[in-house]
Amino acid sequence: VQSAKDVANATAELVRAIKILDSSYTPENHRYCMEISRPLLQSIDELHTFAMSKDFAGAPLTINAAGRQSQEPILSAARNVVDGACRIVECSKTLIVNSKEASLWQQLATHTKTVSEAIKQLTPGQQQCERAVEELRRLFQEIDKAMMNVDSIRKTDKSPQFHHEQISSSSHFLVELINNICQSSKREPERIGTYVSQFITYLQPFIHHTINYTSYVIHKHEKLLLLEQIKELVETSLQMILSTKEAGGNPKNTQWHKIVDTNSDALVKLIRKLVQTLPEQSSANGLMNGLCENIRQLISTLETTKITNQGQYIDCQARMIEVLRQLARSMKTINDSIDIRHLANQLTREYNELVHATYGAVGTANTNELSIRIKKVVQDLGFVLIELIEKLAQNKSKYEFDSVCQKVVEKISNVLIALQCNLRGTQACINAASTVRGIITDLDTTILFATAGSLNSEHVDETFADHREAILKTAKILVEDTKTLVAGAASTQEQLASAAQAAVRTITKLSEVVKTGAASLGANDGEAQIMLVNSVKDVAVALNNLINVTKSASGKNIDDPEMQKLKECAKIMVTNVTSLLRTVKTVEDKTQRGTNALESTIQSIAQELQTYSNGQRTGNYTTPEELVRATKQFTIATSKAVSAGQSCQQEDIIVAANLGRKSISDLLAVCKSIAYATDDRNLQQRTMDNGRACVQTYKELLEAIHALIQKPSNEIKQKLLQYSRLIAQSTHELVQCAAQLKGTDFIDPDDPTYIAENELFNAAQSIESAAMKLSHLKPRRKIKEINENLNFDEQILDAAKSIMNAASALITAATSAQKDLVAQGKLSSKSSSDEDGQWSQGLISAARYVASACHVLCDAANGLVQGCGTEEKLISSAKQVSSNTAALLVACKVKADFMSQSMARLQAAGNAVKRAADTLVRAAQQAVDMQQEEKHFEVSTRFVPGIAQEIKCKEAILTKERELDEARNRLKAIRLAKYGHSEQESADSS
Repeated sequence: VQSAKDVANATAELVRAIKILDSSYTPENHRYCMEISRPLLQSIDELHTFAMSKDFAGAPLTINAAGRQSQEPILSAARNVVDGACRIVECSKTLIVNSKEASLWQQLATHTKTVSEAIKQLTPGQQQCERAVEELRRLFQEIDKAMMNVDSIRKTDKSPQFHHEQISSSSHFLVELINNICQSSKREPERIGTYVSQFITYLQPFIHHTINYTSYVIHKHEKLLLLEQIKELVETSLQMILSTKEAGGNPKNTQWHKIVDTNSDALVKLIRKLVQTLPEQSSANGLMNGLCENIRQLISTLETTKITNQGQYIDCQARMIEVLRQLARSMKTINDSIDIRHLANQLTREYNELVHATYGAVGTANTNELSIRIKKVVQDLGFVLIELIEKLAQNKSKYEFDSVCQKVVEKISNVLIALQCNLRGTQACINAASTVRGIITDLDTTILFATAGSLNSEHVDETFADHREAILKTAKILVEDTKTLVAGAASTQEQLASAAQAAVRTITKLSEVVKTGAASLGANDGEAQIMLVNSVKDVAVALNNLINVTKSASGKNIDDPEMQKLKECAKIMVTNVTSLLRTVKTVEDKTQRGTNALESTIQSIAQELQTYSNGQRTGNYTTPEELVRATKQFTIATSKAVSAGQSCQQEDIIVAANLGRKSISDLLAVCKSIAYATDDRNLQQRTMDNGRACVQTYKELLEAIHALIQKPSNEIKQKLLQYSRLIAQSTHELVQCAAQLKGTDFIDPDDPTYIAENELFNAAQSIESAAMKLSHLKPRRKIKEINENLNFDEQILDAAKSIMNAASALITAATSAQKDLVAQGKLSSKSSSDEDGQWSQGLISAARYVASACHVLCDAANGLVQGCGTEEKLISSAKQVSSNTAALLVACKVKADFMSQSMARLQAAGNAVKRAADTLVRAAQQAVDMQQEEKHFEVSTRFVPGIAQEIKCKEAILTKERELDEARNRLKAIRLAKYGHSEQESADSS
């Protein structure tokens, strides 16, 4: 009590002193106030001491059981931190004395881990994560038990529609909670516990309802499929919770942030996949009503779900338009669909995707009226879809069915109109970007015509000077339109739409006048044409990027990152237009256009690299073989560039610049497409880095050439060779990446053995087809005439052409093999085909014999069909093809590695040709036998005519025997001519 009185008295004294100081502020009064305040502070301290003393408390302070339980995890973790730190210090002191003791280092690591784990226990949400892990493991055991007893799962008293509704409603909340957990694990540790607990609360009934739903599925494998899906879902949930626990809401723990993102994305996909699978199961069991209830539930969620503002409206709008287009395509195929249940499932699934996209569009809409309108039209579409599915289930008349289909199409149109309402400028940007992409494609086609030398003007007397002013004027108008478009991002939708439409009109006109001007240069000046069209193509590409960025930046704050991107795109646009103007002014100046083409290419490469590194995936898929082709084209472009740098001729430079621009564009597109197609992160990064290194070095090579043109120097010429070596190393790395991407099945598309393999297999198919035709051939009529209905000769011709193509490809491979043999000294480079036999030229000689046999086979086939040939000649020709193909394979074994994959493929292809040729021989022999069987001989029973017939037969036999002996002698002479010299030389040497 006395202390309280002292505080009151001291306070009163201080108040009086302050009043005196307020009326007369002097140093003396100020010091007096400070002295008066000291007793007050002392009295307050004494009063606080008395008040906090337990001797003066009315009742002793205690902590209840719940409070102690809440404190225990924190106190236990803090105790472990302190104990572990003490042990670390003690172990460190021991290590100072004896640092070579391995057990001490192990103890130090153990104590450090203990402290680290204890610190993690102090992070908010850890206890809830541990409880969630335990619950997930329990759910996992329940699913395993259900899979073991899949045939004896008891049905509940609820209907399958009820379980399906509960699963669908829970799935939406689970997806939202997953996103919340993902965000809190990165920067909001205080919310982790709440979100994790809510997630488990929703996941438990989700899993239980799914298990109960499987009891209504008829087929066992379908039950197991559903249980496998929820088992995988629980496993992914466990991984997400564990990664969330490790991330702990620490913004700097970026390594675990990526793992959390991966697990959360996978979990969302699994939930949506499960929700999509359930309607298919229901439909398979004839539960069409379940689909209608699912749509009704989705409609109700638009009103009951709390929608937050996440993302951008334009992205949600694009997603909804994509789903609506897919829904419209499904409606077009509805009359041709046989599986009605599958169609109903598809419509329900697409509406499900539409509703999920609608959440984002409603949350990011500019006005409340727009949000209400979007929800209303999407709900109306859902009601009409329910009516359509009911009609499908009831097999209504075609009139009623078509009427409902028309309603669905109208509702889809209403949704599209609502999405584009109040966003005329954004929609105009979308349409403008589509138009500009078409212009870019048209310009690519024009470049192809110019490359082929077929881009000519329609008017003979026309010159480029007639179009120069129109191009310059249109380009300046485009610059003004670009400024208006950039300003439109911060203006109204009407102004943005007007600016986008004006820019499209101008770029369309500019591309047309440039194409006309390029044609006026004449096909003889193709490189100048390509340079000019490339310049306007760069402008069109920059405008396309500018329109897309303007669409995203529309309505944003000036400090938004999209606005910064808009400024950068505008600068690139102006730069490209300036480059176009410079090209137009100097395109006819042969002393400068090479330099201008080089500068334009360097600038284009820089922009290509910027686009390459933006991290956006491409929709196209390419193969490793295409990557190899791109690297080869890039190597050719590098060689052209180095040669142009050595000669410094303007014509060489413009050729190198144009070729380099095309090859780099193709290489970067293929690298990016194939890199994102693989799941191997290391290989993906290697491919991207090597592609970037190739193009960056090539850009430096062109810059060195540009410097060399301005100021010739031997030092710069030496750098050109260094750059070419670096490019060769990077392209070699890219080829290795392509081989790893393909795996053991990688094949060089330009490998001659690979080409030969394809040709030989085609030959085998052609010969087999010809054999089938021959097997149906009827015996020749007595009066020989051309068979109008028989197409057999075309089949044989195709077979012969295929085999000759294969021989040509094999000669290419043999040339390389022959050079290697000459280099190794195993074969004389001066050998002559006139002196050596069939094997002296190895693979080349064997391939030539195959080609010759094909010609003979072709002649025999034509003669047979036209009636001037025989089956025997066809059989002999086919046997010769088979024999020469076998010789060709033997030659391949001499030149190639016996155990190589290419040799195995060639062996298989050659065997196929041999089998096909044998089949052809058998079919022809059957035709001969058929004719022999159906021949009838008239034998005279009279004495004198009978003797005459016998004499004629003996005469024919003697004639044929003499012809046979003559044929054998000719064959012997031919073989002696071929092998006689070799045998004589062999005998002399021995």
